[in-house]
Amino acid sequence: MDATKRLRVGVVGLVMGVEHVQAYQNLPDRFEVVAVCDLNEQKAREVAGKFQIPNFHTNLSEMCQRPDLDIIDLCTPPALHYNQIMEVLAAGIHVICEKPLVGSLKEIDELQQAQQQFNRLIMPIFQYRFGNGVQKLKFLQSRGLTGQTYLSTVETSWRRKAEYYAVPWRGRWKTELGGTMVSHAIHTLDMLTYILGPVKEIFARTTTRVNPIEVDDCVSLSLCMADGSVASLSATTGSTVQISRHRFCFSNLTAESNLRPYTNSGDPWTFTGDTEELTARIEQALTEFVPLPESLTGQFYRCYEAFINGQPLPVTLDDARAALEMLTAIYYSSYTNQSVSLPIAQDHPFYGGWVSHFSPPQEAGATR
Repeated sequence: MDATKRLRVGVVGLVMGVEHVQAYQNLPDRFEVVAVCDLNEQKAREVAGKFQIPNFHTNLSEMCQRPDLDIIDLCTPPALHYNQIMEVLAAGIHVICEKPLVGSLKEIDELQQAQQQFNRLIMPIFQYRFGNGVQKLKFLQSRGLTGQTYLSTVETSWRRKAEYYAVPWRGRWKTELGGTMVSHAIHTLDMLTYILGPVKEIFARTTTRVNPIEVDDCVSLSLCMADGSVASLSATTGSTVQISRHRFCFSNLTAESNLRPYTNSGDPWTFTGDTEELTARIEQALTEFVPLPESLTGQFYRCYEAFINGQPLPVTLDDARAALEMLTAIYYSSYTNQSVSLPIAQDHPFYGGWVSHFSPPQEAGATR
C-alpha cells in the first residue's frame, strides 16, 4: 500500500460503532470512513449524516461488495463476530473487531488459519492499554526500573441498571457470551497481562446478584502469574460509585492508576520508588516519555503502519487468544469450583466454548 494514502473504513454496528467513527475522524490524515452499516436504517442514515459519511448500508454482505474498502470495523453483538469476520476476510478486506472477538479458543484458532488463508489482517480491540498512564509504566519497565513483581490488584466497579439490559442481546449467554467478565472487566484484565505477561493459574468465583440476567455480574479472581507474582481482580456492575483501579507492587516501585471508571489507563498515574534515589530515577526517566494518542484513537493511530507496511499490529490475534484463554479458565473454574492451569489444550472440555456448558437462566443470586 502507498504509505501516503488514507485507509478507507466501513463501520458496522452503530451503538459502539459511533465511538469508532469519531476515533477515525480524529485521524483524518490516516483514515477515511466511507460507509457505515446498521440493521436500523434510520440510525445508519442519521450517523452518516451527522459525521458527513457518504454511504450507509443495512446489510454487511452489501457492504462487503464495495470495492473501495480497505478495512471493515465490526462493532456488532459478540455472537455474530465469528461468521462476520469470516465473511469480511473472504471478501478480501481487513478486519477490526470489538471484544470479545469470538466465543471460544477453537474459533480463534480457526481465525488464525483464515487470516493466513485470505492474506488479510484481523485486529481485535483492546484500546485501554493505550492510555498514557499505563504506557508510562510500560516505558519504565522497558528501562528496567520496575524490578521484580510482587502483587497486583485490579478493580472494575461499575454500575449497570435494567435499562442497560433492555438491549435484547445483553445479559444472555448465547448472544453476549458472558457477563461483566466478558463485556467490562476483560479490558482491565488485558491491562494486567499487558504489563505482567501471561497468567499461569486462575481460581474464579462468579455470581449474578445485581440484575435478573442469565450471566455473571459479580466476579472475584485469584491469579498466579507466569512471572511468579500473584494478583487479584474483582468486577461488579453493582457499584454506586464507579471506579476502575490498577495497583502494581514491584520491588523498585509501586504504580497506582487514577480511579476514573472508563479512562483509568490515562494520566495521572502515580509511581513511587522504594527509595528517594529510585523515585528520582523514575522522575528523570519519565521526562523522556513521549505521549501518543490514547484509547480508540490511540489504537487506530498505532495500527495504521501495520495495515500500510506490514508492521506488527498493536493488538494481535495472539492477544485476543490470551484473553479468551483466560475467559475459558475463568468460566471453567467457576463451573467446577477448581483452580485451572494455563495454557489450555485442545482436549479441554471448554476448548470449544463455555456457553453451551451453562444451564438455562438461573435466578439472580445463584452462585456458580
